[in-house]
Amino acid sequence: MLNRRRTARVRSSVVVSTVVAAVLALGACDSGSDAPTKANGDGGPSVVAPGRPGEPARTLSAEEAAKAAPDDSPNSADFSYAQMMIMHHGQALDMTSLAPERAASTQVKRLAERITAAQKPEMGAMQGWLKNNAGAKEKGGHHHAGGSMPGMATPAQLAQLRAAKGKAFDELFLKLMITHHQGAVTMATEVLSDGNNVLIEEMANDVVAQQTSEINRMRSM
Repeated sequence: MLNRRRTARVRSSVVVSTVVAAVLALGACDSGSDAPTKANGDGGPSVVAPGRPGEPARTLSAEEAAKAAPDDSPNSADFSYAQMMIMHHGQALDMTSLAPERAASTQVKRLAERITAAQKPEMGAMQGWLKNNAGAKEKGGHHHAGGSMPGMATPAQLAQLRAAKGKAFDELFLKLMITHHQGAVTMATEVLSDGNNVLIEEMANDVVAQQTSEINRMRSM
């Protein structure tokens, strides 16, 4: 369902972008030559836009094509998700950093390496997204990461993990990380419902797919 939603939005964006580009190109041709061009009822250029599957094509004017462009302006849910997920990933990286010295299982050590390799770039991408959308954030008001985040380990649990070693570490690490991943999936699912920005949607879909797979892997260890 989530992947179909993303595909539909991306396909819509591509179609509308193509239509807008075609309208602009057509307008440029009109201004530079005397060749006849197709016009709409108002005398302006028009473009036939392919419809969605099962729907007929539509003829759009330049103004209609511009209005049809999807608005993926970030909303408060998008900003909150990026801010909270950076902190959420940060705790996961704190936990994985303990594995090389304290884990007994090679599987747990390799799992920690995979989590680190995946979540560091994701953190960087979200930090970059926040920086690039700082202007939109200011226009839309002050958004902050408020409330509790699902799946976060408590200070007492983290202290227990830092003190554990060997098999005890492995068992506690897997227990805490499964809960941590479940929380991340919950957050990603919520922003897919409440957010509006395509890039945040793509990042959230990646979190759902990757961390669901890792949860299943950890449960089998």
